[in-house]
Amino acid sequence: MTTALIIGDVQRGITGGYPFAGQVLPPLTELLPRARAAGVLVVFVHFAFRDNGADLPPGDALYRTFYDAGDTFHESSAGIEIDLPVADEDVVVLKRRASAFAGTDLDLVLRARGVGALAVAGVATSAMVAATCYDAADRGYRVTVLRDGCADGDQAMHDFFMDAVFPSRGFEVVPCAGWHGGRV
Repeated sequence: MTTALIIGDVQRGITGGYPFAGQVLPPLTELLPRARAAGVLVVFVHFAFRDNGADLPPGDALYRTFYDAGDTFHESSAGIEIDLPVADEDVVVLKRRASAFAGTDLDLVLRARGVGALAVAGVATSAMVAATCYDAADRGYRVTVLRDGCADGDQAMHDFFMDAVFPSRGFEVVPCAGWHGGRV
């Protein structure tokens, strides 16, 4: 079974603007060469709104806050650049909602590559990571979550998802150092 590593929202505006987010950079930076060497498809997913706000959901206060943060989440800004080394063979997907699948071609890319298993990392655990994991499971992917490759502004929330929610959904939870392309 082919495996993909999905890393979401690890982008400059987030890692630079939200202190908790930077903690995922060291373990993911160490993991990337191992994943690529193992033949894992690396997919970076980053989040942005169109500069004119055409894709901003009406009446949604949370998304409005992100949009109003300015360049951090605007499509043409440096804030949406991936804050990890992207290789030529990697895939980069732009998303406009929490899940890496919502309104993107991610599923098409994964299926074209014969991917059946995903390892998911990124920020925030209770948002992008959770939404992507649920969406992936609904689409029939086997899901692993990389514990130290994820972070949340609320450490108790991160731990709750890692220790209770994800295992209860059948998702394997492992540290980046313990994940070897799907074989622990």
